[in-house]
Amino acid sequence: MPVAALALRFDPAVVALSYLTAAFASFVALDLAQRVRNPGALSVRIWWIAGSLSLGSGIWAMHFVGMLALRLPFAVGYDTVTTLVSWLAAVGVSAIALRVASQDRLSAKRLTLGAVSMGAGICGMHYTGMAALVLSPGIRWNWSLVAASAAVATGAAAAALVIFFWLRRLTTARQARWGQVVAALVMGAAVAGMHYTGMAAAGFAEGTVCLSTDGLRGDNLETLVAGATFALLLLTLCTSALDARVQRRTSGLQRSLHAATTELAEQAFRDPLTGLANRLLLDDRISHALARSRRDGADVALLMVNLDGFKPINDSFGHAAGDAVLREVATRLQAQARNHDTLARLGADEFVLLLEGEASEAVLAQVAQRLLDMLAGPMSIGEGSPPLRLSASVGIALHGGNREPDRTLIAQAESAAQAVKRGGGNGFAFFEAHMQDGVREQLELARDLRAVLDQAGAGQLSLHYQPKVAGDTEQVHGVEALLRWQHPQRGPVGPGTFIPVAERFGLIIPLGDWVIDEACRQLADWREQGLTLRVAINLSLQQLRQPEALLQRLQQALARHGLDASLLSCEITESAAMEDAAATERTLQRLGDLGVSLSIDDFGTGYSSLAYLRRLPVSQLKIDRSFIQDLETSADARAIVKAVIELAHALGLEVVAEGVETAGQAAELRARRCDKLQGFLFARPMPADDLTRWALRSEHRGQATSPGFSDSVFASPAG
Repeated sequence: MPVAALALRFDPAVVALSYLTAAFASFVALDLAQRVRNPGALSVRIWWIAGSLSLGSGIWAMHFVGMLALRLPFAVGYDTVTTLVSWLAAVGVSAIALRVASQDRLSAKRLTLGAVSMGAGICGMHYTGMAALVLSPGIRWNWSLVAASAAVATGAAAAALVIFFWLRRLTTARQARWGQVVAALVMGAAVAGMHYTGMAAAGFAEGTVCLSTDGLRGDNLETLVAGATFALLLLTLCTSALDARVQRRTSGLQRSLHAATTELAEQAFRDPLTGLANRLLLDDRISHALARSRRDGADVALLMVNLDGFKPINDSFGHAAGDAVLREVATRLQAQARNHDTLARLGADEFVLLLEGEASEAVLAQVAQRLLDMLAGPMSIGEGSPPLRLSASVGIALHGGNREPDRTLIAQAESAAQAVKRGGGNGFAFFEAHMQDGVREQLELARDLRAVLDQAGAGQLSLHYQPKVAGDTEQVHGVEALLRWQHPQRGPVGPGTFIPVAERFGLIIPLGDWVIDEACRQLADWREQGLTLRVAINLSLQQLRQPEALLQRLQQALARHGLDASLLSCEITESAAMEDAAATERTLQRLGDLGVSLSIDDFGTGYSSLAYLRRLPVSQLKIDRSFIQDLETSADARAIVKAVIELAHALGLEVVAEGVETAGQAAELRARRCDKLQGFLFARPMPADDLTRWALRSEHRGQATSPGFSDSVFASPAG
């Protein structure tokens, strides 16, 4: 007989209960899918087994409650063994679902196999459960609807897997929770749809008798099964939530531990001020770079960037300003480095750039020039302070492909940088073998000189004074202070030896400061003895680059000894004056405003012109000794000297010839109206006490000796 009327009679309340069971089971399934992905093999296995049992029971309960929703005109019961087999099928389906959900990605192949396996398992569970209902005659099946239920089961399984992986994309906890709720409702509807499609495929003949009434049966059985299942699922969900909380706390502790470990590693391998690599990390990077170079033949180059005159920034503006400058320098250099390059800070003002890849000399020269140009831009150190312009000495070393020690590359780059610094800085040079000649001796001299300066000269440093005489009268009007070092072990060390060492190892600024203080002290001492000599001191390029520190040192020294600034003259070499013409002009203008007189030393050896010098507030030119030496034998030298003197006089500048050693040279200079002469012909540089005795003897003898001292150098007697 037709079976449609009997098959479609369902209790609506029980149907709703079955749907809620399916939705809740789906919600728990989605939550469990996260647990089986947690790290830890044992944890994942435990959750997979427990989750399969719990989720399988939930799916089976939905199916069993759904069957109980069917109202038949005869008493029914369910075979216990067959029902147990259907429960095992549900557990198996759940195990497959959780296994697929635990994977990192859902490929098309994995989705197809998972959906088919789960669909077959769901159908097996459903139709095994239906077989637990033993009837006579048996159920008549509508095979079209059976096929439809199988398709719905497979589609529902595929949808569930897609939803599992879709939820992982949600970024916030709120999105994930609401997404899980909506997904559970959809999945519950899909599972219920499959079940009731399968139920619709069953037909019952009139007069059918149930032969399994002694099996599972009873009033409110559906409520009991649903309640027990809900309790099991709720317990599983609570356990899952508790585990998730523990996992989050554990993950948080692990992240904190990882962050602390990372921070410690950063502190161990990073410069704390700039965040750049430190020497330890640089050494490691160099070792790996050289190993790759030996293996693959790749180029490796090292650029040492040594800031010119950085120490006076700390001295003049404080360490906070110095730190700000270093951070800005690091930022600018980092902007020029590629992602795979290593930029490190080795010392207070030393930076290193490690390059791998193409490193031809042409490319490296371009890189070095870009670094110099980047550093040359104005740099602010705080409100109320004028912007600074930095320069640097860049040394470049190329890996030769041999088995030399890793530290050799750094030493070579440093030697090249120091060679640039000795030449005045603000440039770059490639390493050459001769740059490391006498390095050990220079290190020892630098160590000793630093110790001497720390002890304010320690009785080893002194100033000797060489007179400047008038070209027409040969009377002494002033002297030039020349630095001398009497080393306790080495004996006299010439300026040509220790001045380059001071420039190379950053000691030229404190050495220049000592000269300023000592010259002013000696001027005050001479004043007490009745002498008012004008003293000329030499300024280094590094001092000119730090005008604030230089002016402050001069002002303090003059004020401390109560001196008129006009008694002090500052000599600047022509090459130093031309290093940064605009900056030099500003610095010399400020020195002139202070009251000291200014002189261009070694004129003729640089690339300046008298037209440019006319803009500088200088009052004196000193012709370089190289022209004076050839004055008697070279017509070209005489022509050059004559032209310099005439043009200087036309510009209102006084001319001094240094290195005068013969009477013939002096006669040639006098014939060309040179204002002042200086050299061994008149006097060698002498200690201050010897000069004092000479001056006083000249006064007592009425200036009978030649050369004598001008009346202007003696103080007027007290009235």
